[in-house]
Amino acid sequence: MTTTIDSGQKLHLVFGGELENLDGVNFRDVKGLDIVGIFPDYASAQGAWKSKAQATVDSAQTRYFIVHLHRLLEP
Repeated sequence: MTTTIDSGQKLHLVFGGELENLDGVNFRDVKGLDIVGIFPDYASAQGAWKSKAQATVDSAQTRYFIVHLHRLLEP
């Protein structure tokens, strides 16, 4: 039997960059990705994502994403 400890943290990563084309999620410059940060909950991650997405609205090929890190950390 395995025991998991729920710390209550639901970590989320927000990052983005310019895509090679709008049909996929391949980035033009992986080394140049904009790592916005890691956030303790979805609401704060969504706020950061929205701010970055709105700031780059004139760049059609720039996209920002939210990654649910807590899902990757669960056993």
